[in-house]
Amino acid sequence: MEAHLTEWLNLSIRWIHMITGVAWIGASFYFVWLENNLNRSNPRDGLSGDLWAIHGGGIYHLEKYKLAPPKMPENLHWFKWEAYFTWLSGVALMLVVYYLNPSLYLVKPGVDLAPEMAIVIGFGSMICGYVAYHFLCDSALGKRPALLGAVLFVLIIAAAYGFSQIFSGRAAYIHVGAIIGTIMVGNVFFTIMPAQRALVKAIEDGTTPDPTLPAKGLLRSRHNNYFTLPVLFIMISNHFPSTYGSQYNWLILAGIAILAVLVRHYFNTRHDSSKYIWTLPAAALGMICLAYVTGPSPKPATPAAPKAAVVSPVQDGSQAAPVEASTASAAAPAVDSASTAVSDDFAKVYSVIQERCTVCHSATPSSPMFSAAPLGFMLDTPEQIKLQVGKIHAQSVASQIMPLGNITQITQEERDLIGAWIDKGAQIN
Repeated sequence: MEAHLTEWLNLSIRWIHMITGVAWIGASFYFVWLENNLNRSNPRDGLSGDLWAIHGGGIYHLEKYKLAPPKMPENLHWFKWEAYFTWLSGVALMLVVYYLNPSLYLVKPGVDLAPEMAIVIGFGSMICGYVAYHFLCDSALGKRPALLGAVLFVLIIAAAYGFSQIFSGRAAYIHVGAIIGTIMVGNVFFTIMPAQRALVKAIEDGTTPDPTLPAKGLLRSRHNNYFTLPVLFIMISNHFPSTYGSQYNWLILAGIAILAVLVRHYFNTRHDSSKYIWTLPAAALGMICLAYVTGPSPKPATPAAPKAAVVSPVQDGSQAAPVEASTASAAAPAVDSASTAVSDDFAKVYSVIQERCTVCHSATPSSPMFSAAPLGFMLDTPEQIKLQVGKIHAQSVASQIMPLGNITQITQEERDLIGAWIDKGAQIN
């Protein structure tokens, strides 16, 4: 029951995170588009530009003031809660997914790092990331946007590399996203909102607003806009082990971030000209190149070790005492299948999968962490295994990110055995 409740808690928070994130990013995209497409030729006194638009069967007329109207309107809409709830739900999701079971989901297998210290590093990195960003923006570097962007990029990728040394691939990516998300919400809370409050107060007091504060808020808003596509990639990346599961996952993240920023820059500047249209085919070519260089290279199979220890996961993510279990070289258990015959190669593979994978990926998981097979991914029968060959290769052979935290202690020889069987055509009979 506890695993079932945790799954629904995960679902609920993830859904909230997605909804609020869509609202926040959508508002960011819209207001940057609006700013870039204002008609600034001969604006009315006090305006910096206006724009006519049609949507949903209605025609809209939007005006932007140079600073503010002579008198504040009675109803003024503020955009902040989307940002706050996106960050809060993201932190809650990270707590449920990674921090409740840090030994399993957070710490990289084989790394000697206490789970508590891993949590401190993970959460502390978000705070340190924002403080460093804020300092750089307020320094002399802040007056040189291109150089500032390059320095920020190097620091973020350095963080990705550091995380990849101690965290699992998925956790490393998510914590880079958490740093960027914290910077974005920090911009809203500490810079954009205070600038807007100061502007409104000056108008209410009848004093001249300070133009530097809105300009600073607009700059941070643009920073947030460029951060959005890398963050969106990170949000979906945990479904694609060829990215976060790669030995060079931090370089893959760097490459995709560069492509995302280039594409975002084109859409931010296309109102002036199409001189950055080359970024679209360049991004497409870049993705093709990344797909090629991250492709798996088959390895020859080696004989499986005669004995290996297998540990069963427990609810808190720690490992139970190891018990001796036969490996793929031993006789395979009886195969409940419609097939009349089972190949010798598959019999060994089937034995490995039953011992190392069906702890979780079964109609009746023995792991207390799951009340049902994760993502409905079951490997009980030869037919199910045959159907999932692509995913098995991607996650257990190529990227080796499964089993999670290697809780069943699958050996390299067993991974090679599965890979060799797949390379030969993945025959089950």
